[in-house]
Amino acid sequence: MNPKVTVLDYGSGNLRSAVRALERAGAEVTLTGDKTAALEADGLVVPGVGAYAACMAGLLGVKGPEIIGRRLAGGRPVLGICVGMQVLFATGVEHGVTTEGCDEWPGVVERLQAPVVPHMGWNTVEVPPGTVLFDGVESERFYFVHSYGVRDWTLVTNDRTEAPTVVWAETGSVPGAGDRFVAAVENGPLSATQFHPEKSGDAGARLLRNWVGSL
Repeated sequence: MNPKVTVLDYGSGNLRSAVRALERAGAEVTLTGDKTAALEADGLVVPGVGAYAACMAGLLGVKGPEIIGRRLAGGRPVLGICVGMQVLFATGVEHGVTTEGCDEWPGVVERLQAPVVPHMGWNTVEVPPGTVLFDGVESERFYFVHSYGVRDWTLVTNDRTEAPTVVWAETGSVPGAGDRFVAAVENGPLSATQFHPEKSGDAGARLLRNWVGSL
C-alpha cells in the first residue's frame, strides 16, 4: 500500500502543487486541516508561503503546533516546506515584529543580508554525508523564493543525541560573497526544506520520493 500523507491545510496559499507532487512521489494524499487525519497519517507535510506571523496564526487555528509536537513525540514523520520550515524554529522577526514559532529547533528566522532580496530562483545546496532526503540529488539545484531564513544554527547536541543533518545554501552566484542560510534539515522524524521541492523539477521529485519512501 502507498503511504498515507496529510498535507496540512491551514489557509496558507495554493497547496495543490504540493499534493500533486506527493501523489507522483507515490503517496496517497489528503489535503485537510482535520486534527485526527493529521495525527494518524503516515507522514504530515506542513507547507507555508507568505509572512511568518500569518502562517503561525493559521497553524494555531488548526492546532498545528500541538499536532506537530504529538507526532514527533511518537516518532512520526513531519516535513516542513518553505515557511512551513521556518515556523519550526523558535521565533521569526519580520518588520521589527517578533512572533513565536513552534520551537522544535532553537533559532531565529530573520531577513537575509543580501544585496538582492528576495532570494529567488535555482540554487545549489551544501549537503553533508549521510543524508536521506538528498540521496541521488546532492549536486542538483532547487527552487527558492524567500526573503527570510535561518542564518545561524544554534542547536547543541551531546554524545547521546544524534546531531541533525543541516544543509546550507548561499545567496548570489559568487561563493563566499553571499549570505549563508539553512536550506534543509533532517532531524530524526522531523525534516524540512527552505526551497520548494514541488517546484524543483526532477531533483525535487526525487527528494519527495526519498521522503515518501522512508515512511
